[in-house]
Amino acid sequence: MSPTILRAGALTAFAWLALQGAALAAERRQFVTGDGVRLSYLEAGPADARTVIFVPGWTMPAWIFDAQIAALQDRWHVVALDLRGQGESDRPAYGYAAARRGRDISELIPAVTSGRVVVVGWSLGVLDTLSMLAADGDSRVAGLVLIDNSIGEPPAPAGRGPSRPATVAPTEAQRTERRAAFVNGMFAHDPGADYRARLTADSLRMGPDREQALLAYDVPRERWRDALHATDRPVLYVIRPRWTAQGEALATTRPNARVAVFEHAGHALFVDEPDRFNALLSDFLDHADWGPSA
Repeated sequence: MSPTILRAGALTAFAWLALQGAALAAERRQFVTGDGVRLSYLEAGPADARTVIFVPGWTMPAWIFDAQIAALQDRWHVVALDLRGQGESDRPAYGYAAARRGRDISELIPAVTSGRVVVVGWSLGVLDTLSMLAADGDSRVAGLVLIDNSIGEPPAPAGRGPSRPATVAPTEAQRTERRAAFVNGMFAHDPGADYRARLTADSLRMGPDREQALLAYDVPRERWRDALHATDRPVLYVIRPRWTAQGEALATTRPNARVAVFEHAGHALFVDEPDRFNALLSDFLDHADWGPSA
């Protein structure tokens, strides 16, 4: 059987009202991890509804998922986490290894629900989510949505060697300029200068040493594949074309894995094409494995 690969059609417009409205509707809450770090998260929707948790990427704040919060909050209990060092969460000098970041997600789950959750990880959040799965299993997981990063399937990503520490630390002005360029490069469709400036400023809250620690996950890539194949929970892999081969490998080995390719979006594809992404996510949530008591 050939793998099912869904490809993007026409481009959709930005849901500006949804982005702004979700920020007003979501409430800011916090919990304390087992190693004493206060983590902040956004929460919206009925507390007794089924729960979906969003995990952002490298240095990114939880509010980058505002369009998803707006789209889901009528039916779902929506939580978007500021990982340690990011957004409104504490910025400790410790805890940036993959295992600890995964444990942070695991410890969030009982703080927000007694049932299973769908975890939506984007970029580095994909690896954080799979680290959670590797360490703590899938007993609290109803499904996984993994957005635009490698999942350890063949072939390995090409063109990027291991990250190395800079020999000379950039000035703050250089760091800001580089981060602005990084943020600009995440979008195929410009979300606007104010949006990009706000996202850049929030992503700079994490200190340079902590940023570098997050780029140095010293874990064999096979670990992510093994974690994903150790669970039989449904998976939605949402990617740009560069990850298509990994998507095909996943779809041929996992009968309950779906792969969606966004051909005309940037790395933050759920911001570039929120309508299509939200429709895929809503359908996935309706068919997740919520367990016998759900």
